[in-house]
Amino acid sequence: MHQRQSSFARQVLSLALILLLAAPAALADRTRLKPGFNLFSAQQDIELGQAAARDAERQLPLLNVPEVDAYLNRLGRRLAQFAPGHNYPYQFKGVNQDEINAFALPGGFLYLNRGTIDAANTEAELAGVMAHEIAHVSLRHGTNQLSKAYIAQFPLAILGGALGGGGGVVEQLVGLGIQVGFTSVFLKFSRTAETQADVLGTQILWDAGYDPQGLIGFFDTLQKRHPQRSIEFFSSHPNPENRQERIGEEIERLGPLQNPRRDSEDFHAIQEIVRQLPPPPKRGQRGSQTPQVGRPAEAPSRRFHNYRHRDFVIGFPDNWEVHEAGTRVLFAPPGGAGEQAIAYGVLVDVLDLDDPRASLEEATEHLVRQILQADPNLREVGHQRGRIDGRRALITQLRGPSPIQGDQETDYLFTVRLREGLFFALFIVPESDSGQYQAAFQQMLNSIRFR
Repeated sequence: MHQRQSSFARQVLSLALILLLAAPAALADRTRLKPGFNLFSAQQDIELGQAAARDAERQLPLLNVPEVDAYLNRLGRRLAQFAPGHNYPYQFKGVNQDEINAFALPGGFLYLNRGTIDAANTEAELAGVMAHEIAHVSLRHGTNQLSKAYIAQFPLAILGGALGGGGGVVEQLVGLGIQVGFTSVFLKFSRTAETQADVLGTQILWDAGYDPQGLIGFFDTLQKRHPQRSIEFFSSHPNPENRQERIGEEIERLGPLQNPRRDSEDFHAIQEIVRQLPPPPKRGQRGSQTPQVGRPAEAPSRRFHNYRHRDFVIGFPDNWEVHEAGTRVLFAPPGGAGEQAIAYGVLVDVLDLDDPRASLEEATEHLVRQILQADPNLREVGHQRGRIDGRRALITQLRGPSPIQGDQETDYLFTVRLREGLFFALFIVPESDSGQYQAAFQQMLNSIRFR
């Protein structure tokens, strides 16, 4: 009996060795990644993603071209079946914006700008972008960031099981004053998270049979052929050092792929459909009159609400509206801002920097160049130094025509260098109304607290 057991054990061991030796090097050598700290369940990822997707689709001009969305879903789901972790209900939609960008919300809700489809040279490049975004979902980067933001704001609440009570997780978070819509906490990741998404995205490409060089190819395409159009992509996807080298290292770990898929007729047919569409609606245009923008009926209230961002808290008049667009937040009086112009309001964000070693002066100079490129009617007229929440700040004055016909505006750009980026607040008002808004703007500045 003992001999039979020993013989059986040797057979099992031999079979295990054979399987191990037969396993491709890609499985043995690939980088192992796992999701980070998270207070939420996978099902809550889906619930939060659904809420954020509804909010996003109220703000974004969706492409709504059935052939394009069908193609994106075919390609995306082919890739997503190789994503580790929970089996999320992935869905993919095109966005009618020329900027080269893509983003993923928790639970598998992914959006790609038409500019991304247009810029890709091959299907493997587009698949690389999509695999990168799928990796963010699989690694649960969105709710990982939300978990850290939650603990930072409510360090004792977790001990009381605040997220374990009745009702949906969205309602619970809103009740605590945490923004769970189309906000920066779900859209803007650290360089470490970007590297993880690059590595896992490369593995997903390899497993799906796509040339994993496609992801490197897309980043090369951005930097060499579309340096200006890549600004938005790298502002929401911070560029880790040695990015292409790290992806190449993972490709070496995975080993050669037999007959990798690089391109398809379907991709070029969809690309041609996108290129023949009417131009997308312009956004962010200022300096031109629009029916949606006019003089607000009320002066700014002296009563303030607080807005809690991942990186800061700021107060704003309680008779103003909050508009979240990607990673940026606009506080504006009703009627003071529209889809194509901002006449009254304050625009705030924290930008990730291409060069993490850039000084406050260097980072501000780069931002000002971007603003002036986006609106040639503006010009820089002066700058000075100041402080916000005890930190050194630069104040840059920009002057140009206001969207209010016949008026001019002098905008004030406040910038502060944070550990992981550049905070900015841009205060916008026509010169004829500047006196009426000065006290509110000063109160907003005084209310800023960095986390």
